Amino acid sequence: MRSNDKLNLTMLCDFYELTMGNGYFQAGLKDRITYFDVFFREVPDKGGFAICAGLDQLIDYIQDLHFDEEDIEFLRSKGLFSEAFLDYLKDFRFTGDIWAIPEGTPIFPREPVVTVRAPAIQAQLIETFTLLAVNHQSLIATKANRIVRAAHGRTVLEFGSRRAQGTDGAVTGARAAFIGGCKGTACTISDQLYGVPAGGTMAHSWVQMFGSEYEAFKTYCEIYPTNATLLVDTYNVLKSGVPNAIRAFNEVLRPRGITKCGIRLDSGDIAYLTREARRMLDEAGWTDCQISASNSLDEYIIQDLLRQGAQIDLFGVGERMITARSEPVFGGVYKLAAVEDENGQIIPKIKVSENVDKITIPHFKKTYRIFDRATGKAEADYIAVFDEVVDNTQPLELFDPRATWKRKTFTDFTIRPLQVPVFQGGKLVYERPTLQDIQAYCREQVDALWDEVKRFENPHNYYVDLSQKLWDIKEALLRQSR
Repeated sequence: MRSNDKLNLTMLCDFYELTMGNGYFQAGLKDRITYFDVFFREVPDKGGFAICAGLDQLIDYIQDLHFDEEDIEFLRSKGLFSEAFLDYLKDFRFTGDIWAIPEGTPIFPREPVVTVRAPAIQAQLIETFTLLAVNHQSLIATKANRIVRAAHGRTVLEFGSRRAQGTDGAVTGARAAFIGGCKGTACTISDQLYGVPAGGTMAHSWVQMFGSEYEAFKTYCEIYPTNATLLVDTYNVLKSGVPNAIRAFNEVLRPRGITKCGIRLDSGDIAYLTREARRMLDEAGWTDCQISASNSLDEYIIQDLLRQGAQIDLFGVGERMITARSEPVFGGVYKLAAVEDENGQIIPKIKVSENVDKITIPHFKKTYRIFDRATGKAEADYIAVFDEVVDNTQPLELFDPRATWKRKTFTDFTIRPLQVPVFQGGKLVYERPTLQDIQAYCREQVDALWDEVKRFENPHNYYVDLSQKLWDIKEALLRQSR
């Protein structure tokens, strides 16, 4: 089952991609090979790193690229496109190459996350969806990872479907949150589509439907004895909610030998209430009863709750995760980096701006991650021209491309390319991992970062440096543009 069965997402593009495509066609440039990079400029929430996600949806999109007859007729009705171009679109397919950083990888500003090599019209047409897939899921995976790290090993579930920005925001957002480290979701369809474990128990309406809170809890325990998590804040948490939960557990679960159960709080002074609830449960012999908390949580509130001694085993996080409320835009861009001439020679291209952050890194590139051999920790990323060879048996000097006097030499290191081939000649060559494997890989790669890079406030600046050859090419193009 797929989430885009009813839409041809080829038409999910900015209109200028079609006007440029028609222009390229009429100017004789439709077969000109181009290189585009997807990269971002700033980590959300002023964090030290982001988490790459969205590649799987990009793969589905590329494999299904086509224009239906009704799409052609719609474009014809605009009165802008040549008939020759519309005929070309009838047999449109992606025939290019794509390299990408695997999902779950920590990524940093200015380095290529996705690189597209394709004829100009094809490369231009996929810009919007490529950015949409990578921007949205990378944003949510990054936010989820921050929240999961704040919970210090406690379970975090994604609870945000009803507050998400539309259906796809809920469905793929839950997927991205799982990559970031959430253990599950409240979104059922995300389980059906992607295998994100879905779960849930009751809302306040369940409690209100019965003549008493105790009756509601007892009935639920009888129906779901092995999955009894009771919402205890409908009326009064400490005077009725927790006592009634304990009574229901005693009368229904204890005779069956069941000790696995839980309570959830969704309001009030969570730190105080969970401390008191923990004391009451333990005194009643329900030491294995888990306490869950929800209610507009994020990484900072979770940190504060734990510092205040809150007794919480599981956090349900909704709107502030699924919308990345604190900074709801990832900011990835899609920029031309090079073209091939008639002889197949790669010609680097650069976008120049008065804003230094908006100056692009030209050329067809490879990005590497350098690891200290003794600690296994990631030390820096290194961007080189595609034909450069990095020899890890020789010392490697890196310098800050914005402050070239800042230099460091690595001697005992390992190095690996970050991007992997995904499409070659329009054919999928990437073995797609399971979502569970992506999550495990993400956890492993985040663990390889120094704690200083993972700070929420004022994280250490992780270096993304250019090779000398690439830096020289960029500087030469900048001089030519003056």
